[in-house]
Amino acid sequence: MFPCRALLVVLALYLLAVAASPVHRTPGGISKVTLNFVARLNATGISNIADADRIRIKSMREKTVSPRKRDASVSVTNSVVLYVAQVGIGSPPTEYTLLVDTGSSNTWVGANQPYTPTSTSHYTGNTVSVSYGSGNFSGGEYIDAVSLGNGLIINQQSIGVATRSQGLSGTGIDGILGLGPADLTQGTVSNTNTVPTVVDNLYSQGTISSAVLGVYFIPASNSNSGELTFGGYDPSVVTGTVNYTPITNTYSSAFFWGIDQSITYGGKTILPSTAGIVDTGTTLILIATDAFQTYQSATGGIMDNATGLLRITQSQYNNLQTLSFHIGAQTYDLIPNAQIWPRSLNTAIGGSSGSIYLVVGDIGAPSGSGMDFANGYAFLERYYSIYDTTSARVGFAATKYTDSESN
Repeated sequence: MFPCRALLVVLALYLLAVAASPVHRTPGGISKVTLNFVARLNATGISNIADADRIRIKSMREKTVSPRKRDASVSVTNSVVLYVAQVGIGSPPTEYTLLVDTGSSNTWVGANQPYTPTSTSHYTGNTVSVSYGSGNFSGGEYIDAVSLGNGLIINQQSIGVATRSQGLSGTGIDGILGLGPADLTQGTVSNTNTVPTVVDNLYSQGTISSAVLGVYFIPASNSNSGELTFGGYDPSVVTGTVNYTPITNTYSSAFFWGIDQSITYGGKTILPSTAGIVDTGTTLILIATDAFQTYQSATGGIMDNATGLLRITQSQYNNLQTLSFHIGAQTYDLIPNAQIWPRSLNTAIGGSSGSIYLVVGDIGAPSGSGMDFANGYAFLERYYSIYDTTSARVGFAATKYTDSESN
């Protein structure tokens, strides 16, 4: 049985319906569309927030052991903060609540609401089988129309239709909107090498001018929402220059949205330049065990067994230094307030309402593993992120929340 707090599947973060904003037409007639999403705080099946993230990263690292056959998704129940969007499939479309995930690439439905074939549905006869950290799904492949709202249609999109699934039961989530690199679909669909993602198809069908996805998180302490922008990024929410870094060449981070970076705390290096990933499905900022131990020593944090996070005193918080991420030629700073879990949500993760918890966690492996960090939600709520398939790069930019004191 799950612990009592595992029943806190959906908290106040799950408040609003999701809708797409109007399609933006560029002078050349190409579209850019923004799809809003909402956050759910999930505690199903996890022992603590840090364990949940470590299980996810371990699954991601293991899926690349065999380059000939890689699973396309990681655990969907082991993320504490989940982001869901309403996506229509078929004509007329049936709306499905799909998990937004840059760490996987297959789009599939059927975990809760069953798939409804329509006039645009075509069964290919292929089977789909995907394993992830604490569950799996299998079923058949359909080709169908996908609607992202306001008439934006993706034609001929591969959809996995689950006849059997584990991991999403009772969550109200019907499947996954896979936004990772297409290579992650290798070996998941019979008689098929790789499957084009929704971003790939938007680009190949001429709907967007480049295979680019922009992701904007509004911190949980301020709202419960965010947005996906297909075909570019939303300049209205960016306050600084967008800077890019190439996808890393380091195995196994290179299979995901992997980058190279180093990290300093108070100006002192705690993680030399190494490879890791940027991942919307990871809640915390995870770093290699040796780097985490250095960070713990520098901050004076004490491990809290209930949450799996480092706990600090008010005095220690007052003395926190800037945590800096050096990516390419740019530095992205996290002020002290950005290094702590939103205090208004302490009890949601099994913590004490009066405590202060740090959002930097142990990834569970020493540096040199090929995936030495994961810049998760705690980083991405402070910086806009851009995932550029066309140019094989990831971009970041400051927003009005970069230096927010809201936590």
